[in-house]
Amino acid sequence: MDHHLPASSANCAWGYFDPKRPPALTVDSGDTVVIDTVSGGPDVLPKGEFFIPPELLDVHKNSIQEMPGHILTGPVAIRGAKPGQVLEVRIKDVKLRQNWGYNAIRPLAGTLPYDFETARLLNIPLDVEANVAHLPWGLKLPLAPFFGVMGVAPPPNWGRISSIMPRAHAGNIDNKELVAGTTLYLPIFNEGALFSCGDGHGAQGDGEVCITAIETALRGTFQFIVRDDLSFTYPRAETPTHYITMGMDPDLDQCSIMALRDMIVLLGEKAGLSREDAYTLCSLAGDLHVTQTVNGNKGVHMMMAKSLLQQA
Repeated sequence: MDHHLPASSANCAWGYFDPKRPPALTVDSGDTVVIDTVSGGPDVLPKGEFFIPPELLDVHKNSIQEMPGHILTGPVAIRGAKPGQVLEVRIKDVKLRQNWGYNAIRPLAGTLPYDFETARLLNIPLDVEANVAHLPWGLKLPLAPFFGVMGVAPPPNWGRISSIMPRAHAGNIDNKELVAGTTLYLPIFNEGALFSCGDGHGAQGDGEVCITAIETALRGTFQFIVRDDLSFTYPRAETPTHYITMGMDPDLDQCSIMALRDMIVLLGEKAGLSREDAYTLCSLAGDLHVTQTVNGNKGVHMMMAKSLLQQA
């Protein structure tokens, strides 16, 4: 079954995840949902010949930004999903919904909070057909769109939380590997899982160092599968070629430890390796990447080639 969830003031939460937010859509495990998202407040709207999604204006007019954070479309509830299970999110497609994005520098924010004392906003034209962004100094930057925020509702005892900090429910992980054709695995904390997404990125480097990527509106096609045969408690992902584990913490060292420990567990699950052999393989062939350094909880992800596990 295919479904469509448009962005709107009714279907979007501005700034937060909330385990008590009613679902905007309820589907069955195995269903596919097309989800539209929008990004940014009134201050980022471009002037000139650009398409501004009417849903973005609707959100600006009719929604309240409950706390600092992103405009998230959802949640989508999946029937039968229960706490302790895992939600498999197959990212089937990601498309641009507008011909512009924006990038912002803010004093006291980003990886260099004291180095840039003047705020700057860039509205960046996007060539959808050529799949490039036109940067103001003449560079045509290839686009690789993905959702910066994808997550389920947090544990009930957390209550409403800002979408800015990524945690066990995922959320603002800003992992540029999660493009179309990849899969995200999320531990479930509430009945229905309650998946939301937003923070569309046209392109981003590992780190997202100035605190924003090319922020834009996206349309994602997701297939949701409830997995009762999996039981891990922190997000994982996979691309066609690699397994990915993640760590999120204010300390990058702790992020690395979290991602590494989870990869050691994964290698035991997938290839039957002992902890010692898995630790060795991580040192010889695992790659730690700094996912982002700007979201309060920073992020590190470890990547391991699937081909190496097939030989193990």
